[in-house]
Amino acid sequence: MSKSPSKAQVNVRKHFSSSILLWVRTDQPRQTGMDYWKGPHSKIISATPGLEEYRQIHLAEVNPGLWPATPGVETDIPVERKIDGVAEVTFQSPLSPLLGRKQTQLAFKDEINVFRRTLLYAGLPNSSRWYEVAEPGEKAGARALIYLRRKDGVGAGDFRKLINKELVPALAGTGVLRELRTQTFLPWNEKLWDTPNVAHDNPADQRFHASLILGFTDAQERAGFFHGREIESLSNTLAPLTSAIHAYDVSTALTYVKDGTILPHYQQ
Repeated sequence: MSKSPSKAQVNVRKHFSSSILLWVRTDQPRQTGMDYWKGPHSKIISATPGLEEYRQIHLAEVNPGLWPATPGVETDIPVERKIDGVAEVTFQSPLSPLLGRKQTQLAFKDEINVFRRTLLYAGLPNSSRWYEVAEPGEKAGARALIYLRRKDGVGAGDFRKLINKELVPALAGTGVLRELRTQTFLPWNEKLWDTPNVAHDNPADQRFHASLILGFTDAQERAGFFHGREIESLSNTLAPLTSAIHAYDVSTALTYVKDGTILPHYQQ
């Protein structure tokens, strides 16, 4: 561990991103839905004009929660709300969603073929942040996706400050991450992604306010992080303002659009 968490400084690239939380249909095998999302559905999204990046985050089927028990914080992922995957979409500009409206309508119509519930979380431009924590050539071989819910009465500004000013330097300071991305969300709005014949129920006490993607060299490194000493300090940083920390085991992350270009084959 080469840096003190409180002094870790890392370069950051700010983006305009959204995340669509996905639950596959239960009237067919789960893998059938995950394969359809990875194949036919991905082609619809990839063809959307104005994308900087399009990535699918596939989550492990068994996902009780990687974050250790923390007093006053929900760290066990409720089975009935357990997410199957997340579409991570980053735009080239704030106007890009307008350019992609026609293709988005195709995506709307196709959702019923694979998903039973979808929820779109969006942030302001520049609220999606990618931190340069890896050395050139280093890649993440294992990841965790973490959703955070702030406590009642905690303001959005204070929560953003917690993520950007306290949590990120502490995470970067561990020295073990090969990827670090954060998003802070605007208030959830069903009308932003009101696809037909698919559920969008999202009770107020179940909503999220920020997400993190942590990348590690391999699964062993990831396990060491969640069982290591630093996690207690991170929990102490988050607990005063946070009511839930849902840390998912990511089975794979597939990139279909990168740097504004549709890839001939997805990249892991």
